[in-house]
Amino acid sequence: MNLIRSLFEPNHARFDGIRPINIYGMRFVYILMATLLAIDVWGHILTRDQQWNPSDAMNWSIWAAFTLFAAIGIFRTVEMIPILLIEITYKTIWLILVALPLFLDSDLSEYTTDGMITPFAMVILPIAVIPWGYVLKRYFSIGKAR
Repeated sequence: MNLIRSLFEPNHARFDGIRPINIYGMRFVYILMATLLAIDVWGHILTRDQQWNPSDAMNWSIWAAFTLFAAIGIFRTVEMIPILLIEITYKTIWLILVALPLFLDSDLSEYTTDGMITPFAMVILPIAVIPWGYVLKRYFSIGKAR
């Protein structure tokens, strides 16, 4: 019972008062990004046999950078929270700009979104595990400063 309780108690010594359950949850999201996304991105980058279109190269480079920062996040969990915030932001924007209009027109499908519905709907994971109180205090100066 103490083990379960300890998952929900703030750890001021190691994680700036963030509960271990949030730390483990964020590590899980980082692991997903560092593996599943990396397999697709780095597989595409390393096996490309033609010259890159500059815009495509930029897009793939950004995704590759995300996988590298996610790998760092596995070990430097709190320091890489901004990567999760960027993920939440761009996925939410995409859901509002692309998925919502298609849904309202009854045309939302994996086909009309180029297979992006599932990965973008998974935005719920980082939203669920982010320590929002810490984020508001740390990045937006809302609440008591520690």
